[in-house]
Amino acid sequence: MRLAEFYGGIELCREEKIVYARLMTPHRVLSTCRSSAGGLHDDLMYIFNHQSCEPAGGHMNARIYRLAVDSPDEYKREVADRHSLPFSKCATLGTAANMNNATICHERFCDLEVVAVCTGGVEGNAGRAGDPATYYEPQDDRAVKEHECDLRPGTINAMIFINRELTPGAMVTAVITATEAKSAALQELEVPSRYSEGIATGTGTDQIAVASKLGGKAISFAGKHSKVGELIGRTMHDAVLGALALQNGLTPAGQCSSLSHLERFRIDGQQMCQGIAKLLSRDNADLFEKSFSNIIKDPLTVAAVAALVHLRDKFVWGVLPKSCIPEVMALYGAQISAAVSGKSHRICDYMNALSSSQMSLDKNAFLEFVYQAFALGFQEKWSD
Repeated sequence: MRLAEFYGGIELCREEKIVYARLMTPHRVLSTCRSSAGGLHDDLMYIFNHQSCEPAGGHMNARIYRLAVDSPDEYKREVADRHSLPFSKCATLGTAANMNNATICHERFCDLEVVAVCTGGVEGNAGRAGDPATYYEPQDDRAVKEHECDLRPGTINAMIFINRELTPGAMVTAVITATEAKSAALQELEVPSRYSEGIATGTGTDQIAVASKLGGKAISFAGKHSKVGELIGRTMHDAVLGALALQNGLTPAGQCSSLSHLERFRIDGQQMCQGIAKLLSRDNADLFEKSFSNIIKDPLTVAAVAALVHLRDKFVWGVLPKSCIPEVMALYGAQISAAVSGKSHRICDYMNALSSSQMSLDKNAFLEFVYQAFALGFQEKWSD
């Protein structure tokens, strides 16, 4: 199925589990493709993004998945042959994301055009740059890839097309700009790393291909100060948001939840609900459990939780001195209590009550403090 054509240079199509771009005119391509077509090339005709497995519940085609991991050229040949594409002229990206959830974004400035095509999923494999890793490729090929089978599904793939030629160096800055745009989108969504307590900057298996149309005066820079960089940033950012909304149901409005800001501390809704309910009387606990989903989505409560979580980050990063932890946590914990109870005039009382609680950057101690703040507010919500 033909999806779209842009600037007379590319045609986007979708078939079964593949979205591919036919380069109608010569393009320079820089890609993360693991086959021999990866890196920088001026002679490719196609770029495709292929769903090689399911994001959950096992692989529908384990053989194809293993080919993608162990034999990239064989994998590319099999997929290309299936769709009548010339094997040697293709760069490939692989993912577990559904191709029907691909998002296309297009921006213009004067005669300049940029198109971004993204698929994405972050529920299992989102990570922050510098998180602990397990995969290592030794020179002697022994103990090779022993942890690869533990890789979790979740990948953000992007194909970016530009209707002007970019120099080889500008192609690299285009990748940098696109990567920053992706990280900005994840930051806005507060996507949690699945490997640390930080906000994700990507996933562990993200891939990209940038294609610039050859001919005419070449653009020498694609960073944030350039118009091409601006268009790359905007299209990539919006395409990532669109793809995650379709694949994971992840939207800015949907992230208005206290739980969304606490998930990176490895808790789920049931654990959070039980952690707060245990601090309440039986009657209040029963009422809280029935009202939990509404309470954690209250905008004022979400704002208070988000503020406290971000302040914890400031302490972890060394921006705020740790000697101020007691005052800061008591004050902003009291904001949570006041938001839950609806009694802002009681903030000083809540602060005094919380000042005797254990206050620490330790994950478990921090969560317990948040639970206490919720419980303190809820037990007063219906007290009059």
